[in-house]
Amino acid sequence: MRPRYYAFLAAVFAAVNLLAQSRQSVQWRYIENYKDMAVEQMRRYKIPASITLAQGLCESSAGQSRLAKEAHNHFGIKVGVGWSGPYIVMADDRPNDRFRKYRTDDESYEDHSRFLTQNSRYRSLFNLKITDYKGWAHGLKRCGYATNPNYGPMLIGVIERYNLQQFDSYVKGKYHSKREDSQNESRFFQDHIVYRVNRLYMIIANRGDTWEYIAQETGVSASKLRRYNEVPKGYQLRAGDYVFLQKKRKKGDKGTAGVPHVLAAGESVYDVAQHYGIRLKNLYSLNGWEPDHVHHAGELIWLR
Repeated sequence: MRPRYYAFLAAVFAAVNLLAQSRQSVQWRYIENYKDMAVEQMRRYKIPASITLAQGLCESSAGQSRLAKEAHNHFGIKVGVGWSGPYIVMADDRPNDRFRKYRTDDESYEDHSRFLTQNSRYRSLFNLKITDYKGWAHGLKRCGYATNPNYGPMLIGVIERYNLQQFDSYVKGKYHSKREDSQNESRFFQDHIVYRVNRLYMIIANRGDTWEYIAQETGVSASKLRRYNEVPKGYQLRAGDYVFLQKKRKKGDKGTAGVPHVLAAGESVYDVAQHYGIRLKNLYSLNGWEPDHVHHAGELIWLR
């Protein structure tokens, strides 16, 4: 019975891992697709781009909800008083709630900004600094944007998980950078979002990126970048590689406690270490492996 039990566990954990990884990639794609839209709304209406993106991610399930797909509605805004446009009927607080339907995603983002700026109950939020995303998050809940009692902390968690606050520091055509005071209008931080994985800063390499180029733009030396990412000196970056800008941690974040990763076919242990921001030697230590341990698809890998 025990082999069957472990096989069942492996299957369950594999499904959980696949779901988590696919959701994570969907969320990153959402950020890539809508970051410029959120920044444009911030410039016009003084709503933090981080708040707009976090609300879009949560309210639309990263663009995967029926409301987002069928109605281009990214923020769960209902018809309300004064709306004369089309709508879609869905169950929410009531079985037949009516939600606004837009022609494009741009219209949804624009209407979200107008909804906040033209509604008197949100007026106090505009006294906050544009960089005070925590104040905005708690304020939206306090002003009645959502009924979820944890709406404020949820938005803050999303913002900090994906480092969305970087978009609130949009200056001179680029996002947050250690070289914001430079006159060099580098496109690096337009082309590379800085993510947070295991409380570490990380980017995803694009085609043509080199260690030297990333070092020049981030201020972290090429040798340190190779060391942080545990690659030999001659390794050439490939599009899609995770590049950590800080030394990886000894174990996964708290969310990985008790939930092992299931090694997929064709996936290496190094891939797992990079995915979760864990040093390779510590991953071996956590799992009690010897250096010559032979890995196989379906193997459970503990992260804490």
